[in-house]
Amino acid sequence: MHGLGNDFIVFDETPGAPLPGADLLRAWGDRHRGIGFDQALVLSPPRQPGTAVYYRIFNSDGNEVEQCGNGARCVAALVARRQGLGPGKLTMDSPAGLIHARLTGDGEVSVRMGVPNFAPAALPFTASAEAAFYALEAGGSTVEIGAVSIGNPHAVLRIPSVKTAPVDRLGPVLEHHPRFPRRTNVGFMEVVDRGHIRLRVHERGAGETLACGTGACGAVAVGRRHGLLDAIVRVDLPGGTLQIGWEGEGHPIWLTGPATTVFEGFIET
Repeated sequence: MHGLGNDFIVFDETPGAPLPGADLLRAWGDRHRGIGFDQALVLSPPRQPGTAVYYRIFNSDGNEVEQCGNGARCVAALVARRQGLGPGKLTMDSPAGLIHARLTGDGEVSVRMGVPNFAPAALPFTASAEAAFYALEAGGSTVEIGAVSIGNPHAVLRIPSVKTAPVDRLGPVLEHHPRFPRRTNVGFMEVVDRGHIRLRVHERGAGETLACGTGACGAVAVGRRHGLLDAIVRVDLPGGTLQIGWEGEGHPIWLTGPATTVFEGFIET
């Protein structure tokens, strides 16, 4: 499946059997010798009443992560199709907590990604106190970032143009910066106007992807906090367009976009 080119394999946990290990996930994630994916999504039976599924997320480097916005939208679309559900609401469970989804009749899926958390400990990020901006030494220069958790960590840089953004140079450096002890996703945000941004994202454990749902949420949250953006924002990514809605501090953030099934199959382990 994919959400704007942010691609996934989605499979069910086998009861009583261990999950594929990191080496096998990396082999499956190889785009030349395996299936190829940004993240692997593992579906398990519900663990809480009122939820449709519990899912876990593994990056193509084999490491488990807390959340994935486009992945959540794909899981919601798949579970709804399997259960014969039409347009409506669906609640899922994940390592980052409950995720509420809304499905429309036109293929769009919205997911409520929780309340953005700017506390450094939430990412985690090493800082003496919470601030709107942080200065980091990276790649031989000083860069200014905003930091926020959308169930997973995000560093956001405002740049003049995504076309010239130093994603390849600064993305890996900031991902592994010592002030992010569990590493971080890195967003490069160009503000077009108050209702429109362009964005490229270097994802932790996957590199630059065509789209990143939590990255789009993180960028809008940081931009809103800095007074640059309105409550509804169009986010253009290399793979297409997402819509983010956030009323502000204390409110949940919503992510909306398409979820597409590419193929189904089997792989022997």
